[in-house]
Amino acid sequence: MVEFLHAFHPLYSISGFFVGGLVGFTGVGGGSLMTPLLVLAFGIAPTTAVGTDLLYAAITKSNGTLVHSLNGTVDWRIAGRLAAGSVPATIAALVALSLLGKSGGHVANGVITSVLGFALILTAVVILFRGWLLRYIAAHTDRLTDRQTRLLTHLLGAFLGALVSISSVGAGAIGITVLLALYPRLPTVRLIGSDIAHAVPLTFVAGAGHWLMGSVDWVLLVSLLIGSLPGIAIGSYLAARIPDKFLRPVLASTLAAVGAKLSI
Repeated sequence: MVEFLHAFHPLYSISGFFVGGLVGFTGVGGGSLMTPLLVLAFGIAPTTAVGTDLLYAAITKSNGTLVHSLNGTVDWRIAGRLAAGSVPATIAALVALSLLGKSGGHVANGVITSVLGFALILTAVVILFRGWLLRYIAAHTDRLTDRQTRLLTHLLGAFLGALVSISSVGAGAIGITVLLALYPRLPTVRLIGSDIAHAVPLTFVAGAGHWLMGSVDWVLLVSLLIGSLPGIAIGSYLAARIPDKFLRPVLASTLAAVGAKLSI
């Protein structure tokens, strides 16, 4: 306990509070906000920032999954299809990161920083042009058979597994956008619940892999949770009072700018 208090940094909790509030406002996953903040503002090594954020996401989304499950808004068939693609891809990405780490920590950090920049820009594009993207994807998936839809869901899971394992970004904004196009007849809340449920095994496996590689800061993790949990609650409460049409463009522009900075 004494060691924790000595290492505790209140700015981490304050940052967690504001990021949690933004997540509550916009519904975008904390990885796209927290990870670049830890890297750019606090100078945390990219590997540690990603690993810590993944375990944070696993804890947070476990609670969300429980709520959605009790409300009957999880389609376990879709969650299973996503996990069938994401878990193997996650393990493969972790093995690759481990091998890069043996070549030198700067190599792994460089790869994570580049992928993080790409993931942030991609997330910004998805947030900004979600309506157009949904119409475009739906036009090509409207007549798919169940087998074809299942295969595409596996591929989506694999893409998210690799992307999230390396950058901790993408499961929320990117995943739900594609699911809305692949399963247009299902209620949106059911797809959101399924996406959150799928994120639990994805982030848990990825976070556990980063922990085994020694890239999780437990004091940082607890500090972020102390701030983010009340922040998410307050942000969710205030979300209905702040127009989404103003928040999303600002958030997308911020993510794009940060992503470009990390990619350079």
